[in-house]
Amino acid sequence: MPVDLALYQPDIANNTGTLIRLCACLDTTIHIIHPTGFAFSAKTLARAGLDYLDHAAVREHDSWTRFDAWRRAEGRRLVLLTTKSQTSAYDAVFSPQDIVMVGRESAGVPDAVAAATDLALRIPMRPGLRSINVALAATLILGEAKRQTDGFTALQ
Repeated sequence: MPVDLALYQPDIANNTGTLIRLCACLDTTIHIIHPTGFAFSAKTLARAGLDYLDHAAVREHDSWTRFDAWRRAEGRRLVLLTTKSQTSAYDAVFSPQDIVMVGRESAGVPDAVAAATDLALRIPMRPGLRSINVALAATLILGEAKRQTDGFTALQ
């Protein structure tokens, strides 16, 4: 079981399309937790996702509650990327059953969602700046998680 990526109620279609394309290229399942802040359709995602949408393993979840119940039943650890954590993502030890989750571009995740995660991590960055684009942040840490778990071996 490889590391997966989850998007909590994404706001921006271009970021979602970019991450779907990334997951297609890295043979990674991407979970979309609804509702989204845009019409979730191939047409909306086409600009950033290009023709990679047909190659991606996209799993949609109707709500946070259903996603959380599913991942708990599957025994999956949920790792949240958040600017509110004090723990560096580069100090974490990832395992293949992990799901790395990013929040909404506009608001992150609600406190109740953050409290339900198993591990909260942040990307070290220059003080005084708000955050890194969600697609870039997810890319950085998904890459680190796959590196740690030999997730690139089958792609070579």
